[in-house]
Amino acid sequence: MNSIDQLNQIRCFGGTVGFYQHFSTSCRSPMRFAVYLPPQAETEAVPVLYYLSGLTCTEENFITKAGAQQFAAQYGVMLVAPDTSPRDTGIPGEDADWDLGTGAGFYVDATMQPWAQHYQMYRYITQELPDLIAAHFPAKTDRQGIFGHSMGGHGALICALKNPQQYRSVSAFAPIVAPSRCPWGHKAFSAYLGSDPAAWAAYDASELVRHSQLAHPILIDQGTADRFLEAQLMPQVFEAACAAAGQALTLRMQPGYDHSYYFIATFMADHLRHHAAQLWA
Repeated sequence: MNSIDQLNQIRCFGGTVGFYQHFSTSCRSPMRFAVYLPPQAETEAVPVLYYLSGLTCTEENFITKAGAQQFAAQYGVMLVAPDTSPRDTGIPGEDADWDLGTGAGFYVDATMQPWAQHYQMYRYITQELPDLIAAHFPAKTDRQGIFGHSMGGHGALICALKNPQQYRSVSAFAPIVAPSRCPWGHKAFSAYLGSDPAAWAAYDASELVRHSQLAHPILIDQGTADRFLEAQLMPQVFEAACAAAGQALTLRMQPGYDHSYYFIATFMADHLRHHAAQLWA
């Protein structure tokens, strides 16, 4: 098992926030992640809740802005927040656009060059990182949940739908639920996966839910003042797909809220409560 380097550690709500770096065998590059260990982790193993961030974010955005630690401490849940892509890989154009390359891994395993060598985020999130957490932290590995925001909401939904036995809970804030139909998804999927519609469908929550029903409910919060709502997010597409598949979904349209961490922090308590109920059941 790969070693990890601790970059920093800070006391928080009776537990600790730690920042770590390691060399990823999936992404063939250094990767960073943040971990919040609740007070309960000092004496026992605890459930693990993964948070996937959105475009342009790093492992720091959620852990510093979302206000999740107080609720994780209350419920005895470990939080893990990975980075959103490999960085400084030397791929030409990697830093040219904010919505492709650095900070925009889209949580897929790229099959197209030049991305395929490093951009293996799906495998990193669902396999390598959980193995790393299990090896180095007091984690209940049979009690994992996942959630995220925007691109990370997309990532959380596809990870849960493709691995229903691995994740006991899932939720999202303003997720990209139909990437095959929106500009962000078209750009990223074309670059990472090529032009085959079947390859796109394998990472599209609105397609996956038709064939992979979860045993637990999905919670989604979406702000009505989100400037990306109509063109990029399209929650009604996922809502219809869930209804057709018989998948339990709570979609809450929150009046006046935008796409920011002010929105996320407002409803964080509800999401941690949602996950804790499933993770401790």
